[in-house]
Amino acid sequence: MTDAVTICECFARDGLQHEPAFVPTETKVALLEAFVAAGFTRIEATSYSHPERVPAFADASRVLTEVTRRPGVAFKATCPNPRAVRRAIDDLDHGVGAEELSLLVSASESHTERNLGTTRAGQWERVAEMIRLAAGRFRLIGVVSVAFGCPFEGDVDPGRVAEDVARFADLGADAVTLGDTTGVATPGAVAAMFRRLEREHPGLPVIAHFHNTRGTGIANAVAALDAGCRHFDSALGGVGGHPSAITYGAGLTGNVCTEDLVSLFEAMGVDTGLDIDALATASRACEEALGRPLYSMVARAGFARTGFARSRA
Repeated sequence: MTDAVTICECFARDGLQHEPAFVPTETKVALLEAFVAAGFTRIEATSYSHPERVPAFADASRVLTEVTRRPGVAFKATCPNPRAVRRAIDDLDHGVGAEELSLLVSASESHTERNLGTTRAGQWERVAEMIRLAAGRFRLIGVVSVAFGCPFEGDVDPGRVAEDVARFADLGADAVTLGDTTGVATPGAVAAMFRRLEREHPGLPVIAHFHNTRGTGIANAVAALDAGCRHFDSALGGVGGHPSAITYGAGLTGNVCTEDLVSLFEAMGVDTGLDIDALATASRACEEALGRPLYSMVARAGFARTGFARSRA
């Protein structure tokens, strides 16, 4: 059997939160439609963050209202606190809600304070309340940010990350994402963490979310793949990072480029389930939406189509 992975396209949320200029709602919706056309079955669509704190997503409900729903496609919204979950529930009650919610914790106290405005203990109390409010109506994705290193505290204890994953699992999360928020992970650390979590939580989907800040995102993705990971986040054009109003991280803080990740995986014989022609169209649409060339190498050089042919043979 051909090996297969699921990639969640994160341009519309993690990608756009780093942009200083608001992207119009109709543009966001058109991009989401392009992502669906490319074959993504999981798409990070928006965030219910407070509009004054992260103005890029002031139109969250409008985006979820206007995007076309299709069987087998799940749109995800980020929820940093119980108020955000209540907004998600209100949208769901009106028939326009997200299928998945991301619930956030950070593996360090400093990042928790800077990014979420509370302590780790306080955020875990919020998470428990959010899961209670969700009441099984959404697929819940726990997210552990700065899982491989913190921009303020440096090294993060892998044991603490493993404890956070276990806590999410105990609370009823359906999957857990490990975020290399500022791109400090190494392939060795990634492989060790994913193998540990597979031993400790067999059957729990653990999602690899790498940033390419130091050019190691693709190497870390391959290390996760080799360690058994089959769920990945990425963003077309490699955009994203922390919200534009929050100052941490440096350089190109964006995600692994979807185009580059897909091209490599397919050339390795790993089936992503994506249509490369439609993906190339979506890649160009993302550049047009932001008005500049983005960071994908494949967007410039083209997909390795011989690899795609081998993987489909």
